Parts: sequence; structure tokens; C-alpha cells
Amino acid sequence: MKRIRITPAWRFSDEAGNQLDPKLFALLEAIHRHGKLTRAAETAGVSYRHAWNLLQRWGEFFGVVLVELERGRGARLSPLGEKLLWAEQRVIARLGPQLDSLGSELNLAIQQALEGVQPVLRLHASHGYAVELLPEHLEDLRLDLQYCSPREALTALNRGACDLAGFHLPRGEMGGRVSRDYRSLLKPRSHRLIGFIARRQGLIVAPGNPKGVHNIGELAGEAIRFINRQRASGTRALLDGLLAEADIQPALIQGYELEEYTHSAVAAYVAAGMADIGFGVEAAARRFGLDFVPLAQEDYLLVCHHRSLMEPRFERLLEVLGSDEFQHTVETLPGYAPSRCGRVMSLEESGLYMC
Repeated sequence: MKRIRITPAWRFSDEAGNQLDPKLFALLEAIHRHGKLTRAAETAGVSYRHAWNLLQRWGEFFGVVLVELERGRGARLSPLGEKLLWAEQRVIARLGPQLDSLGSELNLAIQQALEGVQPVLRLHASHGYAVELLPEHLEDLRLDLQYCSPREALTALNRGACDLAGFHLPRGEMGGRVSRDYRSLLKPRSHRLIGFIARRQGLIVAPGNPKGVHNIGELAGEAIRFINRQRASGTRALLDGLLAEADIQPALIQGYELEEYTHSAVAAYVAAGMADIGFGVEAAARRFGLDFVPLAQEDYLLVCHHRSLMEPRFERLLEVLGSDEFQHTVETLPGYAPSRCGRVMSLEESGLYMC
């Protein structure tokens, strides 16, 4: 099936019209990962000579080397090389979910125009690494995936703008408190929950945890630079709940007012050295080579109308969620695990809804 995929791109040019080669970013990322130019060139899909020429050309462009090469010690990015790499990573992390949502809309419109109107499963969900897996595993089912906040997703379900909504709740007493924000949107008689995954949330820190922060209370103070998630996100609600439990005033946290819109963007911010610590899922930390301090376990759930469960498209969804293939893929994500994946429950049966 032909699909549109929208990826962000940016240009760095000077008054003479010279523009940065996009291949450079792939090469810098591979050097950061492997520490050897030969291996990096292979990963980036260019010859060793072309890789060397790229580094030479753009080092001259900036007037500063991008990669430091030492005999016997391999290759490592210079400070400028690191800044370029993390700038590119932040662009991808920040814009990725919005572009994925737009791509989903365009794919749906084009495919329906080419093939006529076909059954579509419309999913509005809080962004996450496991949710990202669904389109590739539901290849024979048209999935219109739109990323939004948990409250926006549940609101869309209630007004008929989507067929399925995704949101997440911490386990334990914290989950009961967070769920109050969603309670008016969850209808015990008409809604059913579909189990999905469990994931760990916590502090995203630099390798080795140089600030030595191991709990939420240690975020307060001038020595820590923090990067936050946006106010409407479920992750922000979890953080605020943890701060309240610890009796920590947000105003005491340097950077609490600074916001990013995805877990990846938070991790990229920390990886770039722009903050010491962020808050998000473990998978984001590991993807950027960072360390992680677990603080909470939460369940990610899907919600639908009970009458929808008899439809073939939902039968196919439940089949995929219950498959060994999908659940094994989820288990490859650090901090993620299937949790009652594909099991249909009433709100009361789930143990997560408090009247």
C-alpha cells in the first residue's frame, strides 16, 4: 500500500547560497552512535571518501571541525557537531507527531479518492511509542491516527469525531486522582476499555546522572535545569501529581515553565545539554543515550463505544493487539510491556475507574 510520509527538513545556508547537505546529519548521528568513521559511513549509506569530504567541506563552511578524529581512539563529535546533531533531533522530535497526524489525513483522503470509500478506524490518542507501532501492524485496516491530549481524545470520542480514544493513567492512588479530570468523559454504560500497554515514567537524566537526582523532591533548587511537558498532556498531570505528593512548589523548579510536546523532544532537550533533567518515558531516554530514574508505572488504555466492538474493523484491531507479533514488538521498547493487551473490559472491571 502506497503511503505518504512527511518528514521535517531544515536548511543552513550562507550569503553565497551554500546549503548544508542533509546526508551530513545522518553521518553525524552515526558517528555519535558508533564512534568510528568507517562504521558511520556504512550506516549513513555513503563511501568513506564521501564521508570524509562531507566533514571537510562543512568544517570549512563553519570554520570549525565537526568531528574530532584521533588515531586509536576513533571519532567523536566536536561541540559544534553535537549542537548540529541535537538541533536536527529536536526538530524531528518536536514536529514528528504533528506531521504523522497530517500524513494520516492525507493518506486517508488520497486512498479513498483512488479506491472509493473504505472502512476506516479513527484513533485519537495521546502520543506514545507503542501507539506509533499500530499503523505498521494494521496494514490491512485503514487507520486514521491523530495525536492529541488525553482529554481531547476522549472529548472527540464523545462527539463522534473518532471511533477509538487513547489515554493513560498512573497506577495506584495517583491514578485515582488523575482520573478525576477524565471522569465526566467516561461513560460506564456505553464505553468499553481495551487493554493496551504499561510503561514506566520518570526522570530523564544525562548519562551517569551527574546531578545525582533520584527523586522528585530533588528537582527544586537553582542547581537543576528542568524541561517540562505541555500543560494538557497526561505526563504533565502525572508530574504535577508527584510534585503535590512531595509538597514541592513548581515555582521552585528552574525551567518548570519551559515546555516540549513529546517525550522525544524532552529527551532531545536534555541530550543537547539545554537542560539537566526532563520528565517522560524510559524509551525516550534510552533512544537518546540518556539514563533514566523510574518514578511511576502507568497503564495506557483505549476506549470505544460498546456497540463498535461487533464491527469487523474492531475485531481486526483486537486480533492484532492480542497477537504474539505485536506484543513482542512492544516488549522491545525500553520500559514498555503489554498489559491486558486486546482484552475488552467495562470501566468497573478495569479496576482503574473510580466512581
